[in-house]
Amino acid sequence: MTDDTAQKKTDSIAKAKKDSITLDSINKAKINYSAFIFPTKKKDSAMAVFNKQFSEEERYTILALNRLDSKNKWRADTLAIPDKIDKSLMSYTPFPTHLDILKDVKKIVFFSYPIQAYSLYENGKLVKWGPTSMGKKSAQTKRGLMFANWKKELAISTVDSEWKLPYNVNVHNTLGIGWHQYDLPGFPASHSCLRLLMDDAKELYGWVDTWVLNKGGATVKVNGTPVIVFGDYNWGGKKPWKKLIEDSAADNISVEEMNSIIQPNLSKILEEQKKRDEYLTTVPVSKEKESA
Repeated sequence: MTDDTAQKKTDSIAKAKKDSITLDSINKAKINYSAFIFPTKKKDSAMAVFNKQFSEEERYTILALNRLDSKNKWRADTLAIPDKIDKSLMSYTPFPTHLDILKDVKKIVFFSYPIQAYSLYENGKLVKWGPTSMGKKSAQTKRGLMFANWKKELAISTVDSEWKLPYNVNVHNTLGIGWHQYDLPGFPASHSCLRLLMDDAKELYGWVDTWVLNKGGATVKVNGTPVIVFGDYNWGGKKPWKKLIEDSAADNISVEEMNSIIQPNLSKILEEQKKRDEYLTTVPVSKEKESA
């Protein structure tokens, strides 16, 4: 390859990255946000107006954008209201819609502490994102690369046996960390697990691949879907989704930031994916499910 050809290739890659970033910016700029305020002394009347002004589907979307579920809407003081309602939430994604670095990664999950949100990618394409409530300050969720282990449609919390955890997917067996449905109060509140809305928990439960254990169940034969938890929450600071009212890109995560998080883990992710692919070529799908 000549120096001129190499330079053209470098310029082409740089342009593609710039175009990807620009496309994300254009898509997100289409959404504007206004504030719906719940005055402390008139909260009930403001809530009545909110319930009347917006349909059930619209309220679901608005609350999700503000990291709340319907059970916890009473916690709202100010809600960021988008000028377009999209129940899939894809119109509002703070995550890049494409990540070229992940083109060879079949599936991966990200959980962002700073913006309390998760995202799913398939071969570098964002397929879903949504709100979460991660570990509170005194019981923070472990950061870094993990893998989906086992899953259970209804698990019981090891912290309190009265806590029922629908669609639980374990990602750290020894620490007992997993994602599942539970309250979303608008801030990190869990005991290190990753809380989701019911619809999201159910969908992720069906989407994720779990581990396969060796005979006897003592060791892992192949890992499940990779999961990366990253970043730090601004404890006591203004919640980034509330900043959307002034800046519709306030909670955006750039392609460069995502690349910096992925790059140190990419070889391990691809290595584990290769092991799983090789295993699946030798074992019937039905048997693989039995081993999970």
